[in-house]
Amino acid sequence: MRISDRYIGKQVLLGTLYAVLVLGLVLVLGNLFKKIQPLLVEQKAPLELVLRFVLSVLPLSLMYTVPWGFLSAVLLVFGRLSAAQEITGFRVAGISLARLSLPVFFIGALLSLASLWLNINVVPQSKASSVQLLYEQASRDPDSLLKPGVVQGNFRGDGEDVQKVLIEGKSGEWVEGFHFYQIPGGGGDLTYVHATKAALAVDHARSQLRVKLENAYFETHKSGGKVEMAFAGNAEPLLIDLKKPGNRRARASAMTNEEILQFLADTPDLSREKRVRFRAEITKRYSFSMACLAFAFIAVPLGLGARRRDSSSGLVLSLLIGTGYFLVTMLAEQFQSDAAATAVLWAPNVACVLLGLILFRRARFK
Repeated sequence: MRISDRYIGKQVLLGTLYAVLVLGLVLVLGNLFKKIQPLLVEQKAPLELVLRFVLSVLPLSLMYTVPWGFLSAVLLVFGRLSAAQEITGFRVAGISLARLSLPVFFIGALLSLASLWLNINVVPQSKASSVQLLYEQASRDPDSLLKPGVVQGNFRGDGEDVQKVLIEGKSGEWVEGFHFYQIPGGGGDLTYVHATKAALAVDHARSQLRVKLENAYFETHKSGGKVEMAFAGNAEPLLIDLKKPGNRRARASAMTNEEILQFLADTPDLSREKRVRFRAEITKRYSFSMACLAFAFIAVPLGLGARRRDSSSGLVLSLLIGTGYFLVTMLAEQFQSDAAATAVLWAPNVACVLLGLILFRRARFK
């Protein structure tokens, strides 16, 4: 290993680390706090739940910030080396631009392999666990998520139905002023239940919240406009499902590749559009993982081209390239065929490599 390899490799690694931290603070934490706000403000969840939610969401940011951070680091390092005429000194010493860039490609390949492992194994599990946290907390202690005057709307009914719960107060093991709403998601019946008192209990075997009602009032709005009402002094337990949403509505982003393939095999009646979306999720994990290696091709010559500018231009350029890269991949969800979705997902990587080779060739003669 040459001294130049250690010199450039060390700067790129440190620059990547710093860039990931900066991008994480600027781009990720804002969205993270947006997701945490309902837990803290609307649901007044316990601190333990909030901390677990933060830890489960943070790995998701690495899917984007690692490639972005690597791109920023290479642009800044080679821009500074070029501005200080160090690149010229290396080339005068007989080191070609391609050989000088070898540690960049080596680091890019390692980061791509790390991203591949992260995107396939860690990210789906992290997404699934972040969604499941509220349901686990409700199963352990439903009172912790049912605060007086706070609407709890994270439950799901049959199909696309949404269930919301509101209580007015608590008295020992009972809640007072219990309100339950079931809002149809597919044109079904709207249901409202009110009880002056209600007792909560969790059926762990069925993952259900059982609510025993006293002085209950039931109101159902039929899809045809008819309204049905009923009263009961004591009502049988109202059941609210606490099972994780994945058991009702599969989410490709929260499933491993094996789970996606198994789900597609077990669901032959799934629409073509959803099948394309599920298979595109697998392709996206592989294409995103190769972003670091693809960025290595384009970042080195672009960094050299920014030598006459201030160092902040490298970060701005990386933000523009990274934003364009990830925006293009989002178009894959709009296509109705696997071939089109795959082409769109891999197009940014291919474009970065081809454009990088052209810019490398031009930079050799400057």
